[in-house]
Amino acid sequence: MAADQGAHAQTGTLEIDGKTFKLPLRHGTAGPEVVDIGKLYGQAGLFTYDPGFTSTAACESKITYVDGEAGRLLYRGYAVEDLIARGDFLETCYLLLYGELPTVKQKHDFDDKVTRHTMVHEQMVRFYQGFRRDSHPMAVMVGSVGAMSAFYHDSTDIADPHQRMLACIRMIAKMPTIAAMAHKYTTGQPFVYPKNDLSYAGNFLRMCFSVPFEEYQVNEVLARAMDKIFILHADNEQGASTSTVRLAGSSGANPFACIAAGVACLWGPAHGGANEAALKMLATIGKPERIPEFIARAKDPDDPFRLLGFGHRVYKSYDPRAALMRDICREVLAETGGDPLFDVALELERAAMADEYFVEKKLFPNLDYYSGLTLRAMGFPPAMFTAVFSLARTAGWIAQWMEMIADPSQKIGRPRQLYTGATRREYVPVAKRG
Repeated sequence: MAADQGAHAQTGTLEIDGKTFKLPLRHGTAGPEVVDIGKLYGQAGLFTYDPGFTSTAACESKITYVDGEAGRLLYRGYAVEDLIARGDFLETCYLLLYGELPTVKQKHDFDDKVTRHTMVHEQMVRFYQGFRRDSHPMAVMVGSVGAMSAFYHDSTDIADPHQRMLACIRMIAKMPTIAAMAHKYTTGQPFVYPKNDLSYAGNFLRMCFSVPFEEYQVNEVLARAMDKIFILHADNEQGASTSTVRLAGSSGANPFACIAAGVACLWGPAHGGANEAALKMLATIGKPERIPEFIARAKDPDDPFRLLGFGHRVYKSYDPRAALMRDICREVLAETGGDPLFDVALELERAAMADEYFVEKKLFPNLDYYSGLTLRAMGFPPAMFTAVFSLARTAGWIAQWMEMIADPSQKIGRPRQLYTGATRREYVPVAKRG
């Protein structure tokens, strides 16, 4: 029981039609207080109405905190900027799962466990062959991740803590292999097996871009950039895909099915596919001289054009991930030879941030604004952008799933509705309907 749920817990009052209802107030370690409406229906016979869950806390979590007003992202209390500057992705995975940074021995053991689980069952190769060659990589990933539950029966019992952790390790270890296989399959190239002496990010790049007739050397600049990208995408509080994983998990579904549900949700253009849309927008603008024209169009309420990659549901100041991604993009382009669209992106950001219209509406660049440019410079086609995102977000998904399973107060998700359809109607047999 939380400290604010005891005998001296604070309450708030809600008055409806002259009747007053006392509702418990709950306090977190950061962020707004929460009104607990769990018993409101029993007391007042009323539901709350909150489309998009913009004012609803659906769970209690200790994993990730977003301060949208201050532009801050914390993983278990650690600023994402510090994790990128000083750590690596597998250390971040450990932190999200266990709640603390690993010791030297714990880090070595965790890295070794992940490395030893990077292979996928050989029969899954034939599973991939059931997809058309022009399938979207995310379609392949949704099916492949869900199919893992058919291959790894020894880690699907969610009541067994050992099996739960084994499933977590397997998901983190195998997602790069699954994503790389999806990329190779849709490009018509042979699969590349993981190599245990490479880093997590370096191994992923090799599986995506090496070919049998050439020796592949991992570019350490790109591998480090890839690792930073993974950290940036690892978790972001209760986003749509994370909530989907939790909702699927609340029914007792196995972890592979839950992560597959998260992949499916992330596929949407309003979520994981937003970076591809931002890249297309920059290509449409084409050159810095055209930016004033598009700024004017974005401000015109009668013009459907909008600045994609700007604004966020939670971040109401500059998204800290966007600033980090901009720096990563600069590092990658310095290594790969540059991209004229990066200059367009920088100038568009400068112009928008100097315009009161965008500042007042809190339309600042978000993570997606620079990530498409970065991934394209690394050699990924746009169809793979969301697959890379889902690979990294698996760390957060699996940590959130583990937290939910261990929560004694968790119950199956069952949102209610405001029904506006027909009430009782008389059934007329088909022969009498004319």
